Amino acid sequence: MIPRVQITIIVVAAVFFLGMGLYALVAPAALARPFRILVNAPESRSEIRAVYGGFGLAIAAVLTFAAIDDGIRQGVVVTVAAALAGMALGRLVSRLADGPTAFYPIWFYFWVEAVMAALLFAVA
Repeated sequence: MIPRVQITIIVVAAVFFLGMGLYALVAPAALARPFRILVNAPESRSEIRAVYGGFGLAIAAVLTFAAIDDGIRQGVVVTVAAALAGMALGRLVSRLADGPTAFYPIWFYFWVEAVMAALLFAVA
């Protein structure tokens, strides 16, 4: 792929993680609601803010640096792609272990994760 397409894919992934991270920090219960996760205690809000919020912002930051710096691009992009592929795989395992679910939110995010992982692997 041409470098401009590579950078665009990396930036789109960074924006996705930035949005998720900010949303989790500001509204942890709202982020978890589609998954039927109860976020009714300081500990549960902290967990959502840390895992979805802080992690999302960190991934957005390293992807941003990867878009700018050729020297770290491949390592960062492969790492983030592997993390997304692992998330998608976890959803498949859950399907086998837990049974079927509605398309949204589980399968919607499965496809977001799988497609984003494939695109990032392609530009690594």
